[in-house]
Amino acid sequence: MEAPLIREAQLLDQGIQALSDLLGPEWQVARRPNKSSVFDAALEVRAEGDSTYTQLLVEATQAVPPRFVVDRLVPKVQLLREVNHSTNLLVIAPWISSHARDLLQRNGIAYVDLTGNVGIRVSRPAIIIHTVGAERAPRSAPRETSRTTLAGIKAGSLVRLLVDVPPPHRATDLHRASGLSLPYVSRLLEVLEDQLLIRRKGRVVTEVDWPRLLRARAQEATLLGHGSYRGFLAPNGVPAVLQQISQLQAEGDFAAGDGLSVTGSYAAQRFVQVAVGGQLVLYVARWLNLDDVADELGLLPVTEGGDVLLLNEPDSFVRSRSEFVDGVQYVAPSQAALDCLAGPGRMPAEGEALLNFMEAHPQAWRAPAKFPGSAKYGDPPSAQD
Repeated sequence: MEAPLIREAQLLDQGIQALSDLLGPEWQVARRPNKSSVFDAALEVRAEGDSTYTQLLVEATQAVPPRFVVDRLVPKVQLLREVNHSTNLLVIAPWISSHARDLLQRNGIAYVDLTGNVGIRVSRPAIIIHTVGAERAPRSAPRETSRTTLAGIKAGSLVRLLVDVPPPHRATDLHRASGLSLPYVSRLLEVLEDQLLIRRKGRVVTEVDWPRLLRARAQEATLLGHGSYRGFLAPNGVPAVLQQISQLQAEGDFAAGDGLSVTGSYAAQRFVQVAVGGQLVLYVARWLNLDDVADELGLLPVTEGGDVLLLNEPDSFVRSRSEFVDGVQYVAPSQAALDCLAGPGRMPAEGEALLNFMEAHPQAWRAPAKFPGSAKYGDPPSAQD
């Protein structure tokens, strides 16, 4: 259910009260006549008994997507400084994301959100306030753009496509390559542009901030939230399990071999070595049964402490651009990085290390600068290709 909007007057009152509470009783925060139709309020802030004050012009807004900061707020504050160096801009909102807060700080724009994220730096009188509130939007906060988010299977498919294939992209190309509806692709691209995860010229995607895009997707869709999973113990160790999977390929059991793909720590360790070993995470294709796979691999079910995790794959796109090494299918680096970032324990650290490798060696994992073939991008190659 979409959160009800906070009325502007209520948002202003709550934000100003939060600022006053942070400054304490020795400071005065007073509203002054607002002579500008561009801003929502004008505040005068001074310490008691001090004639020096600063003026804060307030922008109260329901949402602060990063593109709003760059396209709307930064030009405002630049114009403001040309007119009066002693006047500052203060943004008040129900919630402000970490990326938007970074952009505000970088451009010298003060902010207060109702969850406790506050950043104010004024030279005269000297005021420095930095507090941290919610890192995720609370349910009470309104959506920044629409109900389309980076959560869900469809978003995962489009994220992989945007990450793996360098731009430029048109929405129609992404629609054809992903098999997703054109309206959905267009809506998600608008969301990504608001978050500055992509840049467009006209209708063409010209830039993709793919490391931040993978991190943003991981925040919205955890690895174990994709679908059902079971933990198992490998009596002879993880290397024996990998050998058993390889044997399935050698014996021509391609249905089973193609349907198992390694992700997580063991997929990341093909490229980076943060730690040795770890839990073996296997995506299991939808045409296979978890219990049958466990029996075939000689795994023992456990309620906790398992060294093998069988995870029902949410969609075939997780096997897009996968690679067989010694008869074992490994997900593509982009999928491995995403799953590590979204995984438990030490996996996020492995995901960050893999991102560093990917940034340094794009030729080792990115697709050609065009959409691969005429087949839908989510259709993975078989072991025989």
